[in-house]
Amino acid sequence: MSAQNKKHEMREKRHRRSRFYFSGTTQRPRLSVFRSIKHIYCQIIDDVKGCTLTCASSNEPTMREAKVNGGNKDGAKKVGILIAKRACEKGITNVVFDRGGNQYHGRIKELADAAREGGLKF
Repeated sequence: MSAQNKKHEMREKRHRRSRFYFSGTTQRPRLSVFRSIKHIYCQIIDDVKGCTLTCASSNEPTMREAKVNGGNKDGAKKVGILIAKRACEKGITNVVFDRGGNQYHGRIKELADAAREGGLKF
């Protein structure tokens, strides 16, 4: 087994373990983050209804036109601001933060800080 597969398996294990403890509700949906090498994706999910309320990513056409690189902290910050703006438009202010098994560091931290600056509380 390669080191890369081991890292992926450990991240998946941490994600499953953390998802046991929290879930998104109608009053407080879950802000889920997925990080790939080139992009960062986030969505706000109501787990009770099983639907995505809003989403944002560095791979959207508007972000690509603005030359946003989702593989660095600046791109993650712009995505965090975008998800906060879209959530506030839908009346969502309180969320549960799901880091997806990743460390709260680097791009994940920048996205979370930008979402807080944009008006989300978690």
